[in-house]
Amino acid sequence: MQHFNLNQAPMAAGRMLLAVCALFVMSSDALAQEVSENLKTFFVDRLSKGKGVYTENVPVELSEIETQQAVVWQAWVAANNELDEETLIPLEDLSRKKSGSWTLPSNLEPNAVMNYYFGKKGTRPDNGYPMFVYLHGSGNRDSEWATGHSFSTSFKDGPSVYFVPRIPNTGDYYRWWQKSKQWAWEKLLRQAYLNEDIDPNRIYFFGISEGGYGSQRLASFYADYLAGAGPMAGGEPLKNAPPENCRNIAFNFRTGAEDSGFFRNTLTQYTADAFASLQSQYPDGFVHHIELIPGYGHGIDYTKTTPWLAQFTRNPHPKHVMWECFDMDGVRRNAFYNLYVEEDPRGFLSYRVYYIMDIEGNNIDLGVQRATYKCTESQSGIEMSFDKFHSEVNKGKIRIYLNNNLVDLSKPVSVRANGKLLFHGMVQPTLQDMVNSLATYYDPERIFPASVLIDMKAEEITAIEAPVVTPDSEQYYDLSGKPVVAPRKGVHISSTGRKVLF
Repeated sequence: MQHFNLNQAPMAAGRMLLAVCALFVMSSDALAQEVSENLKTFFVDRLSKGKGVYTENVPVELSEIETQQAVVWQAWVAANNELDEETLIPLEDLSRKKSGSWTLPSNLEPNAVMNYYFGKKGTRPDNGYPMFVYLHGSGNRDSEWATGHSFSTSFKDGPSVYFVPRIPNTGDYYRWWQKSKQWAWEKLLRQAYLNEDIDPNRIYFFGISEGGYGSQRLASFYADYLAGAGPMAGGEPLKNAPPENCRNIAFNFRTGAEDSGFFRNTLTQYTADAFASLQSQYPDGFVHHIELIPGYGHGIDYTKTTPWLAQFTRNPHPKHVMWECFDMDGVRRNAFYNLYVEEDPRGFLSYRVYYIMDIEGNNIDLGVQRATYKCTESQSGIEMSFDKFHSEVNKGKIRIYLNNNLVDLSKPVSVRANGKLLFHGMVQPTLQDMVNSLATYYDPERIFPASVLIDMKAEEITAIEAPVVTPDSEQYYDLSGKPVVAPRKGVHISSTGRKVLF
C-alpha cells in the first residue's frame, strides 16, 4: 500500500487526489459500473495468470466499507463466471450419487483426472450447508471411492454437503497432500465460496488411513480456511503437520490403540501430547479431541468424527495466529489468515519461518522467527519426534491485513515486530486492499479493507502518538495537492481522505 504525506509529496498527492476527484464528479451509477468492470477485468487476468497486483489506491470511507466490499465481491463472482473451467456439478441429493470430474494440470501430475461425488443431505440451513471433504484410504481406488460415498450418506451429520474425491492416480501419486491435489483443494475452496448454498465458515477436511495422513497435513497447511479437521487411523510426524497452525480450528483425531503399522498409534499419541501442551499454554485455542481407542487396530468406528466437527464454526479473523510456514510437496503458502508475506525473508534458502501475531485492542505484536528441527527419535527410517528451536528473523516484509473485527479502524494502530515499534498511526481503508486480499484468499470473509506493510529491516520509530484528526483540525488540499487554509467553492480533499464539495 502507498501512503502519501501530502506535505512532503504534493505533486504525487495531487495526482492521486485528481484521480479521486475525477471519480467523485461522475454520476454514482456510472462510477459503480466503471469500477465494477475494471475490477472484473483485473480479477479475470489474475485468475488466468495466477499473479498480478491491483494498484489503484482509492481511499474508502469507514462508512462505505461494507458497500465497497459488496462491489468487490460481485466483480469477483462475475470474473469467475467468465472463466473457461470445469466447475462443480449442480448440488443435488447425495443419495443420487451424482459425480463430476476435474482434469488436474499435467505439469503437476500427468494424466490426472479427479472424479468426485458432490451432494447434499437434509434441508439447507439459513447460513448454508456445512461442507465435508472426505479423503479415502489407499486400497483399490474405485472400491475406496464407493465406500467413501457409502460412509458419507450414512454419517449422522446432516444437514450437510459432501465432496468425495477419487484419487486421480495410484503408485507414487497416491497422496492427498501433493501439489496437484493442492491445486484441486484451492479450486474447490474457491468454487465452494461462490456457492450460496455452502457456509464459508463451516468447511471440514477428514479422512481414513491415507486420507487420515492427508487430512492431518492439509489441516495444518490450510487451517485458515477450515472450521475443523478429522484424521482417522493415521499419524503423521509433526514436522509434516505443525500443530501450532491449528490454533483456531477444531481438531479431532482417532486411531486404534493397537494400530502399530507405520507407528500410527505412537504418532497419534505424540500429536495428542503436542495439542495438550499447546492448549495448556494458550487456553483460548487448540480445541481438540484426540483418542487412542483401546482394543482396536486399523479399523475403528468412523461415525463419531463428523458429528463432533459439525459443532464448530470457523473464526476467519482470529486475533491470535501462529503460522509455521512449511513446504508441502515443494509448495509453500505466502498467506495465512490475515498475514501476507510480501517479501520472503528466506530468499533462496529453505528454512521455515514461524509467524506469531497477537492483537490486544489496537496494539499488534508480530513475531518472525526461524524454526529449526532436530530429530530425537527415528524408527525404520521414519523421523518420529523432534526438538524445535526458534531464533529471530529481522528481514523480509509482511503485510498485516486489517478490518474492524481485528482493530478499531477509526483509531490509531500500533505494530511491534520482534519487539520493535515499526508502525503507529491511522490506517486508511482502500479499494486496493479489498481487491488484493480477495484475489489472495478467494474468501468472502477476507475482503480486508486495510493493511499495514511491515519491513522487518526498518529501524524502530520513536513516535508513540499519532496525530488525532478532528473535524475542527482537518486540513484541506486543492486538486494540485497544495494545502488550502480557507477553502473556496469547488472540490477539495480532506486530510481524512474525505471528498469535500464547498
